[in-house]
Amino acid sequence: MIRILRRTAMMLALATPALAQTYPSQPVTLIIPFAPGGPTDALSRIMVEPFSRELGGNVVIENVGGAGGTIGANRVATARPDGYTLMLHNIGMATAPTLYRRMPYDTLTAFETIGLVSPVPMTWIGRPDFPANGFAGMLAYIRERGDRVNVAHAGLGSASQLCATLLQAQMRQAVTTVAFRGTGPVFAEVMAGRIDLVCDQTTSTTPYITSGRVKAFAITADARLPSLPDLPTANEQGTPFEVTVWHGMYAPRGTPRVVVDRINAALRATLRDPRLIARMAELGTAPEPEARVTPEAHRAFLEAEIARWRPILTAAGEYAD
Repeated sequence: MIRILRRTAMMLALATPALAQTYPSQPVTLIIPFAPGGPTDALSRIMVEPFSRELGGNVVIENVGGAGGTIGANRVATARPDGYTLMLHNIGMATAPTLYRRMPYDTLTAFETIGLVSPVPMTWIGRPDFPANGFAGMLAYIRERGDRVNVAHAGLGSASQLCATLLQAQMRQAVTTVAFRGTGPVFAEVMAGRIDLVCDQTTSTTPYITSGRVKAFAITADARLPSLPDLPTANEQGTPFEVTVWHGMYAPRGTPRVVVDRINAALRATLRDPRLIARMAELGTAPEPEARVTPEAHRAFLEAEIARWRPILTAAGEYAD
């Protein structure tokens, strides 16, 4: 028995360098656990070309939406831990353990963290003919009409649902929330005038704001963005309200460390790409500082975020639907 164990250990030791040299030898699937056209999908689309180049193989995006990202995340959690199934997910990784009573995986044990990618602020926008102006006007309109105001989101656990829930809790005022399967249909309904308001990430809202197809009220960052210089923050309009959506890359738990390191090296190089940085800036975001683009920093941050959001979401639970 001891001989077998020693032989197995020796084979694994010999295989590790070979794996590092040959990976990737086939296409890599990058799971986006949301529908096409959403903010996380938009970020992945501008990243995939430089990431493929840095990884040295073809990376194919696959959208697996539903249940606030948990369906796609479960797809990754149950995939072979060989480095050929990865995931780009957002803050929903930290909020889902509180929002969902039962999940098919344990967030902290089912994945290998690769590195944080990008923090993205959010924007409050509305239908083009929304009668109020500015963030204060939007809040006054909500207070006056209450649940006659409809606010859309991309499903339970989505960043847009999180933002809407936090605003209702802060105002102590419920609105009528309307859930969609993804962000794309939300914007179509807002532009058509059938939905009053939505809060979503700049990576998806910026083109609609700059083209004038929606009315913009505020950005949830601590300062204005160069890509939206005329859009004031909620803070500077007299109502403190900050929400930043972070993104990170994951692999199934058990993925060999040598492969995790290879993916992490490619991610770090990708986030240094000047063209990607410029494209990110156009969408109101930027790469994370390199010290945060490590498996260890990512895991520590994920653990801290789960702990941070649990009491906030529990307190706001009466508004989560």
